[in-house]
Amino acid sequence: MGLTDITARIAKAAKEADRDPSDITLIAVSKVQPNERVESVIKEGHRSFGENRVQEAAGKWPGFRETYDGIDLHLIGPLQSNKARQAFELFDMIHTLDRPKLAHTFARLAQEMGKCPPLFIQVNTGEEPQKAGIAPADTDAFVQECRDLDLPVRGLMCIPPVDETPSLHFALLRKLADRNGLNQLSMGMSDDFEQAIAFGATHIRVGSALFGARVPPAG
Repeated sequence: MGLTDITARIAKAAKEADRDPSDITLIAVSKVQPNERVESVIKEGHRSFGENRVQEAAGKWPGFRETYDGIDLHLIGPLQSNKARQAFELFDMIHTLDRPKLAHTFARLAQEMGKCPPLFIQVNTGEEPQKAGIAPADTDAFVQECRDLDLPVRGLMCIPPVDETPSLHFALLRKLADRNGLNQLSMGMSDDFEQAIAFGATHIRVGSALFGARVPPAG
């Protein structure tokens, strides 16, 4: 399956949900993908990509940006506070604001650097202890805390538990976003993005269905 197939599936899901496909951003998850696979998708005209690790993105994307215009890079993996400055410099949007300490680091950097990429707050909708994110019950207060820090929060993000029905989590995220006046939702991956679109996803993260199986780094 390639970019044309994924785009067609997005358009079909959007039509079924009575939505405009242009309101949905396909983030091509390029983490741990060989540069030649990534470049082939760029050459097809796609420009929005997602990376999990700051270090990997720093080694990959400056070169591509020298060659191709309009690259839009999203951080979709966990972020250590000491990598936040580098993330501000590399990424156009950060989807994983997941704790108060990181919010305060972002606020300080925004003052120092005079800029801050648009942000999604990651919500741990399944309340899984091993997973990052704000608990659903704490989301309203955290959104307000971020607003008090003048952070540009645009929406919410979630990664549903692998063994639960994803639509339940998409519905919860939508409810939390609506309650807080947020109109962007980062949710849905290769196996469930059509369901996410039905529940209002504005950003979907597709990797394996687009690039094929990931190629783990050597060693």
